[in-house]
Amino acid sequence: MLNEEKIIEIITEDKWMMDILKAAKTLNLPDWWICAGFVRSKIWDTLHHFNKRTPLPDIDVIYFDATKIDELAEKKYEERLTALMPETPWSVKNEARMHIKSHMPPYSSSIDAISNFPETATALGVKLDKKDNVVLAAPYGIDDVVNLEVKPTPFFTITKEMAEIYENRIAKKKWNLIWNRLKVYHGR
Repeated sequence: MLNEEKIIEIITEDKWMMDILKAAKTLNLPDWWICAGFVRSKIWDTLHHFNKRTPLPDIDVIYFDATKIDELAEKKYEERLTALMPETPWSVKNEARMHIKSHMPPYSSSIDAISNFPETATALGVKLDKKDNVVLAAPYGIDDVVNLEVKPTPFFTITKEMAEIYENRIAKKKWNLIWNRLKVYHGR
């Protein structure tokens, strides 16, 4: 069974993941994390004993800067990362403005934003500290992701509309076709 230390270890031992984290760190973004599928997929691939990495549609780099919420800044950061690692599908988002796009209450930090991702197994982030050690953020813990359970975060159970967003996302992602041992829980 994976625990937080083992998750950090498998990420640290993955050269590609470390290169991604080191590239993101060069931006010196406030309250930055690489989140969602970057972390979740590594865990699920490991638990499914995959020898090859499951391709990711993007690498989600998030940060929190309430002083500069211009989307153009995000694009400039993506360009800088693409110059460092051109083959990588970068997606950089300032969580200080993302609540507007997702019609949610304002976030207070990147961790607050991560805690409002649709699934607990996706509500994960990693970054490098000052000494290049991997730091893991898991607002709901790691039990769901390591137990291969897909459940909605609390925000996505509050209303019927939010539950529908979760359900539609699960249907669209079709994760169980890639990772066949997943247990998907439905909202309301």
